[in-house]
Amino acid sequence: MSTEVETPDAGPAGEDPRGPGTPRVDAAQYGLSAVLLVVGAYTVYDAATLEVGFADPVGPRVFPFVIGAGLAVTSVLLAVATARGSRPEPEAGEDVDVTTPADWPTVLKLVGVILLTVATVSWLGWALAGAVLFAGSAWALGSRTVIRDVLVGLVLAVASWYSFVVGLGIPLTPGVLDGIL
Repeated sequence: MSTEVETPDAGPAGEDPRGPGTPRVDAAQYGLSAVLLVVGAYTVYDAATLEVGFADPVGPRVFPFVIGAGLAVTSVLLAVATARGSRPEPEAGEDVDVTTPADWPTVLKLVGVILLTVATVSWLGWALAGAVLFAGSAWALGSRTVIRDVLVGLVLAVASWYSFVVGLGIPLTPGVLDGIL
């Protein structure tokens, strides 16, 4: 005979400890569903307020309407699936340990690098801010070859600047490199 004592948390995954067969409510899935619905509804609302030119047969409203409607439909489908007891499966990758907590110092470093890029892109320009973004992200993720990271970031940022400005005709700010690029 087994001498194990069942605790209130014991039981098959997905069942509420309040009773057998009672599915546990997954509030995170309902929260995600609500966020998807709000974003989808706002996207549809924002698309409805766009000015439409008379010469444009499709207009700028079509894609935001499709994306907003898709988000709203996905939201409803997720809420229905959650109500029916569907729960996401944990990560099954062999190199992922789901019990390890988040590395918050790394996350905060990355957030700082992104905020620095946002704050300086209009003054430095995309070429330099993109290089700082690349090198800073590499540093936050553990790289210790700062010179190489800055050089690679500069090459990628200048190449993307030229791709947008020359290739696509989309102006990006050159910042302090105005006249050089």
